[in-house]
Amino acid sequence: MPFLYINHSRIPTEKAHGINIVSMCEFFYAKDGDFKLIVPNIGNNIKVSIVNYYGLKSEFPIKKLPTISALRWESILGQLAFWVQFSSFYISVFFYLLFKSRKDTIVYTRDHLASLLWFLGYKVVYECHSIPKKQKVFFSLTRLFYKTVVISAGLQKYFLQQGFKQEKIFIAPDAVKLEKFDIDIPTGQARQKLALPENKKIICYCGKFKTMNMDKGIHDILKSLKYLSEDIIFLAVGGSDKDIEHYQNIVKDLKVDQRVIFIGHVAQGDLAYYQKAADILLMPFPYHKHYAEFMSPIKMFEYMASQKPIVTSDLPTIREVLNENNSLFCRSDNPEDLSKKIKYIFNNPEHALSIAKQAHKDVQKFSWSNRVQSILDFINI
Repeated sequence: MPFLYINHSRIPTEKAHGINIVSMCEFFYAKDGDFKLIVPNIGNNIKVSIVNYYGLKSEFPIKKLPTISALRWESILGQLAFWVQFSSFYISVFFYLLFKSRKDTIVYTRDHLASLLWFLGYKVVYECHSIPKKQKVFFSLTRLFYKTVVISAGLQKYFLQQGFKQEKIFIAPDAVKLEKFDIDIPTGQARQKLALPENKKIICYCGKFKTMNMDKGIHDILKSLKYLSEDIIFLAVGGSDKDIEHYQNIVKDLKVDQRVIFIGHVAQGDLAYYQKAADILLMPFPYHKHYAEFMSPIKMFEYMASQKPIVTSDLPTIREVLNENNSLFCRSDNPEDLSKKIKYIFNNPEHALSIAKQAHKDVQKFSWSNRVQSILDFINI
């Protein structure tokens, strides 16, 4: 059965959605060889191949379609740059699909505007990661999809409240490539490999520093340092150059610049070593509708696979996967409470080891292969 994954953004990308898309494509292709990823033919500052960047075992077919690379003029055109690039890509998609066979073909996408491909006679399956502000237009368009995959129960609830049938909405949380993050290397050896201090206690955050221009808890981690002993340092892995500069200014204002290490973006193959080098992995998301009701953070599953204790905000979306047996919860937007939970982990190594082991056990079912198979079963392929 022909299976096409349509994605309007560049691949590879340093953003987390790239991990989701590429991991899904790898296993869609493994399950059904008649598969192709369709992306825009635009410039990319990442020159490494998809296979090397994401650590794939093998390539899958990719079709690059002509697209106006307008985002390079974003400083001049603003939001118009996105729409020019997006529209030009989907014009190419339209003509590419126009002359393809519709018979049994499934189109899979994360773009809700791709629902309009329904008019070409295709079965289009949508994977939803958030609800945009213009909800009336959004839900009108998503009704055109054959079926919809959501990443959290909170998202499914929104669709059901809009009158969607439950059998048309399937919850599939994000996942992890277990073998990539469950690596056998002692903490000290990982620190030596990365030239990190071996005589310090390291708390670590990995991933983007902001989503939709919203802080993801970095500010609270920095503020929590004043409640923690001087031998505890913060390792921040990821973030754009712009975001790193922003938080470096905050670090200076808080006078904790000697206790913070910004690493910047690293390749997927190196990320596991930074997590193994840490004593504690942090996810102190602020309370915001997107974080509390919509998200399914990939970093959560990567953290679980790393066998390190997790301190995280107590949010409904997090509770869909984590609990008191496999993590330690802190209050959102509360640096002092975060510091107390960090101290607890350091002062209670047996409990820290217990929750880390349980998280590792619980994450085994959240593989990309299992996610793809559950979605294919839902689509009835």
